[in-house]
Parts: sequence; structure tokens; C-alpha cells
Amino acid sequence: MPRTSFPGRGTLIEETYLEGEAKGRNEGRTEGKAEERAQLVLRVLDNRGIPVLPEFRECVIACGDLDTLGRWIDLAFTVSRAEELFAEER
Repeated sequence: MPRTSFPGRGTLIEETYLEGEAKGRNEGRTEGKAEERAQLVLRVLDNRGIPVLPEFRECVIACGDLDTLGRWIDLAFTVSRAEELFAEER
């Protein structure tokens, strides 16, 4: 655990503060991974010449679930239309 110059060092308040800091970093990493995966889905579709309607593009970008995005990456290599990414969810 990193050391700080937090007043009341070694107290429950400091521990709670440090846990919150670590949680924020982890959430930031997850968000970053989700953004990368969303961009990869769109890039694969673009490179394959598959048009993506704005509403589907927004749906991909807004998705924060890494498992869903991973599934969409896999599907992006084989679908013939972007809408097929969402077929299982409807």
C-alpha cells in the first residue's frame, strides 16, 4: 500500500481514502479498456467496408461491458452487416 502524508495516518479514515483512490484507478482502467475495445469493433467493421449507422456506432461506444465488447470484436470479423452484432440482444 502506498504511503501518504494523510492526516491521521494509519486510521480507518486513511484506509478508506486509499481504498477509494485504488478503486478509482481500477475503474479508470476498465473504462479505458472498454473504450479501446469499442474502437476496435468499429475499426474492424470499417476495415471490412461494413457501414455502421450512427445509432449502432453510439451503442458500441457507450457499451462499458468488456465481455459484450469482446463478443462484438469476434463477431465484427464475420458479420455482413453491423446490425448483426446486436442480434442476440434483441
